[in-house]
Amino acid sequence: MFQTLANAWKIPDLRKKILFTILLLVVFRFGSVIPVPGLDKGALEALASNSNSLFGFFDTISGGAFSNATIFAMSITPYINSSIIMNLLTVAVPALERLAKEGEEGRKKIAQYTRYGTVILAFIQASGLYAALQNSVENPGILSFITITLTFTAGTAFLMWLGEQITDKGIGNGISLLIFTGIVSRGSEGINAMLSFMQGYNYSFWSIVGVIAFLVLAVLIIAFVVTINDGERRIPVQYAKRVQGRKMYGGQSTHIPLKVCMAGVIPIIFAMSILSFPPTIATLFSVNPQPGSFWYGFMSLFQQDNWFYGIVYFLLIIFFTYFYTSIQFNPVEMANNMKNNGGFVPGIRPGKPTADYITKILSKVTLIGAFALGIIAVLPIVLGAVLNMNIGIGGTSILIVVSVALETVKQLESQMLMRHYKGFLE
Repeated sequence: MFQTLANAWKIPDLRKKILFTILLLVVFRFGSVIPVPGLDKGALEALASNSNSLFGFFDTISGGAFSNATIFAMSITPYINSSIIMNLLTVAVPALERLAKEGEEGRKKIAQYTRYGTVILAFIQASGLYAALQNSVENPGILSFITITLTFTAGTAFLMWLGEQITDKGIGNGISLLIFTGIVSRGSEGINAMLSFMQGYNYSFWSIVGVIAFLVLAVLIIAFVVTINDGERRIPVQYAKRVQGRKMYGGQSTHIPLKVCMAGVIPIIFAMSILSFPPTIATLFSVNPQPGSFWYGFMSLFQQDNWFYGIVYFLLIIFFTYFYTSIQFNPVEMANNMKNNGGFVPGIRPGKPTADYITKILSKVTLIGAFALGIIAVLPIVLGAVLNMNIGIGGTSILIVVSVALETVKQLESQMLMRHYKGFLE
């Protein structure tokens, strides 16, 4: 990876793109320390302190902007939610499905709808935050409501524009790089957690050994994530030969790549949202049940150190992995396209038998990916409970950081390869 970056830096065009990307990421970090006028910082710190709530997740991907009550407090999460909703609607609404198949113009139209949805969701989320933090506003009123909600909304809209500029004129996917930067900027918290762990045991030999073992395990987890992220099952496809006039077409062999983690981090986000819903609602409405009551026992089930939380979290990830994969990939449509273009899987009849065969393979691959996602998501929780240490980065964060790094490096390599062939042809 470092060799790729060094080689890319030597190319003037790519060097400009890298510098442009770094500049916009620096703008993002500067904006993460500009406070929102009229809002008490301590109130958002209290919301973000509960790592089991959605606010803790917002604070992680925003790089601490949420707990610092800055203009980028909501980060890019409304855009993520809008994108997920548009993906689901594209499958459910025939008009959007037709629009998605119209090529570049259709994708531009869907991107425009996603932007509108982002602004709407950002305003709704900002209004909810204002309602939850109304007691912490210096001068509550209609003017404060307009100022704070529009500031939050404008911050998210600016981040969306910033990400699109990085995608168009820089290197990598801009939205992903913004999330990547926010997560990596919280790395100091992980270092402080390890130092506090050793300090709690007076820097004894076994505490140092425990931290070293944790670091080794972290490297193994990253290697496991890389393997799962790049893993795929290739189904061979053969295209029949056909003669048109005096020329023969077709006859080539190719394959259908089925990625192990086709759903990415979406299942983890869905599962986290569902399990975080009760604690988040309790936080918003300041619900504090007394020990021994039914609601106290019910709320304790949704704490990360509870075995019930870990088991349900794992099962929800498996369910949503299958659910989202079934939405993203349609074996019947794939089989029909192959049949119409004269393609077939060797040993399998075209049409329904091919669709059934792809569905069977996809089910097995998805099961492996679902278990891998579940292990990656639950393992930091287990380690935190065993070591009695607050780990600053979770399974979702690890997946995002690794996948974005790999995606960016691959894009750099592809652009270097394109320029190499261009120079060769010239």
